[in-house]
This record gives sequence, C-alpha cells and structure tokens, in this order.
Amino acid sequence: MFKAPAVYIVTNKRNGTLYIGVTSNLVQRIWQHRQHEADGFTAKYDLHRLIYFESHSSMYDAITREKQLKRWKRDWKIRLIEEFNPHWQDLWNDII
Repeated sequence: MFKAPAVYIVTNKRNGTLYIGVTSNLVQRIWQHRQHEADGFTAKYDLHRLIYFESHSSMYDAITREKQLKRWKRDWKIRLIEEFNPHWQDLWNDII
C-alpha cells in the first residue's frame, strides 16, 4: 500500500467543532469520516468536512505535527485554517 503521511482537520460547519487527525492514506481516512465509519468523536459530532491538510515525508513527522496542532489554542487553529482555506470549503474533491 502506498503511504502518504498527512495531518488533517475536519469539521461539521464553518467555525464548528474541529478534529485534528493523522493518517497514512488521506483519501481513505476522509472517506471513512464521510461514510460515518470512524466511530467516536468525529461520528458523535458529524465531523466529515475536510477543511485543512498537510502532507509529510514520514509518519513520525506527521504525528509530531498533529501533537503540536492539538496543543494550539483554538484561535491559532482558526487562523491556520483560514490562511489555507479562507472560505472553509470542503476539500474532499481536491484530494480525490
């Protein structure tokens, strides 16, 4: 299987609940969120809209970045999202 480590953020709406995750297959993982196959927090809050992602050269780097982003204050996360995706568009079609 082709590995492409990535960090991503999904939400349910603009300025809604945010979830930061890490994966080795972004398309598969977001599809799982969209199909509600990912139990837990994302299913509970219907988080399936991909609004941010970044690729990394290794899973170690991706996990390190995920942990860093999870420690950030919410307004820092919002600023990061809006610099990357000012209109909070669902980026699903950009990755498939």
